[in-house]
Amino acid sequence: MKLSEIKSQLPNLGQLTFLLPDGTSVPAHFHITEVGQVQKKFIDCGGTVRDEKSINFQLWEDGDYDHRLGAKKLLDIIELSERVLGLEDLEVEVEYQGDTIGKYGLDFNGEAFVLTKKMTDCLAKDKCEIPAEKPKLRLSSMQTASAGCCTPNSGCC
Repeated sequence: MKLSEIKSQLPNLGQLTFLLPDGTSVPAHFHITEVGQVQKKFIDCGGTVRDEKSINFQLWEDGDYDHRLGAKKLLDIIELSERVLGLEDLEVEVEYQGDTIGKYGLDFNGEAFVLTKKMTDCLAKDKCEIPAEKPKLRLSSMQTASAGCCTPNSGCC
């Protein structure tokens, strides 16, 4: 979900809710401690130089149970970040503390923002000789090692 898509949803929300991938809600007293643009420049395992950029939100919650971040306040924070940091309209990733800091994608279900699972992947499968998909073989079409082996009355069993 791009930053502009989030901004377009915020004015329509009475309550700001984030859901974890398992459907449970991030506690209502969460706080967004960071809004920023992240640039990652790296070399993949095939030797290709890559450059990725994204917008990052850091969600945090602690013992401040009276704290509630509203949709209007988040929109104000995003607009300030755009002015001060010159944010681009990029995909948003969310950091949230579980057993360790988790990194999530973001979606919207019509009522709440949903943290989506992100997975690692090899970016150079062609150079690493990793097949795009495991080949499917039909056992009935496979040739036997020698003609007549394991056929009825062949004596192999």
